[in-house]
Amino acid sequence: MRVLCVGDVCSPAGCNAALDMIPALKREYGIDFTIVNGENSAEGNGVTPQSANMIFAAGADIITGGNHSFRRKEVYEFLDSNSFILRPDNIDFEFGRGYAFCDTGKYQIAVINLSGQVYLERMKARNAFEAAERLVSQAKSDGARFIFVDFHAEATSEKRAMGFFLDGRVSAVFGTHTHIQTADEQILPEGTGYITDLGMTGVIDSVLGVKKEIIINRLKSGGSEKFIQADGKCMLNGCVFDIDEKSGLAKSVKRIYKEQ
Repeated sequence: MRVLCVGDVCSPAGCNAALDMIPALKREYGIDFTIVNGENSAEGNGVTPQSANMIFAAGADIITGGNHSFRRKEVYEFLDSNSFILRPDNIDFEFGRGYAFCDTGKYQIAVINLSGQVYLERMKARNAFEAAERLVSQAKSDGARFIFVDFHAEATSEKRAMGFFLDGRVSAVFGTHTHIQTADEQILPEGTGYITDLGMTGVIDSVLGVKKEIIINRLKSGGSEKFIQADGKCMLNGCVFDIDEKSGLAKSVKRIYKEQ
C-alpha cells in the first residue's frame, strides 16, 4: 500500500497548488490513500470548511490539523460533522477529534493527529506520548492494520522521540508545523517510516507562507505588521510511504518536493 502525506497547505495559493499537483502525484506513484495537513489553508490563518473542501477535492482522504485548527469559528461544526478532518487529540476542545478509522474495503487505516508541547506551551497540550499510547491501542482494537501519526510539533527532538517511541507499532510517523521540509526520511530500526517534517505546500518565495519582507522587518527592527500571505509560484512538500500489506510496516520512504 502506498500512502501520500502532504505538508502544511498554506493559504488559498497552497490549496490551488494542492488541487493542481496532488492528483498527478497520486497517478505517478500509484497512491492508495492520501493524508494532508490543512491547518493553515484558509485566507489569513486557520482552516475553514471552504479551504478543507478544496483539499478534499484535491484528493485528500484525511485532513490533519495543528495549533491553528481552532482559529476560525466557522470550522467548529465542520470538525464535528466530518469525521475525516482532524485536529490534535491531546488539546482539549469541545469540537472535533484527533483520531479517524477508515475502512476502504481493501485497507483498514487509522490516522492519529497529535500536538507537541515543547515551544507550544500556550496550546496547553496534554502529554502526546500518553495520547499516542491510548490511540494506537484504540486503532489496533478497531482492526487497523495500517496506522499513521501526524505529530504537529515545533521541536525536532520531540518529533524524533515520538518516532522511536512508536517504532514497530505504527506504519509511519511524520512531523508537521515548521513548514520546512527535513531531509531525514528513513525506516526506523523496527520498521516504522519516519520524517521529522513534511514541509509546506505553498508559495516558495516566502517565509513559512508569509510575505518575506514582513518577517524580515519583524526580526530586524521589531516591526508589528500584520502577517500577509505571499503570492507566487508554489511548491508541494510531502512523503510517499510504501507499506507492507502483511506487516503494516514501511518498505520504503520517498521524500517529495514538487514545484508548479
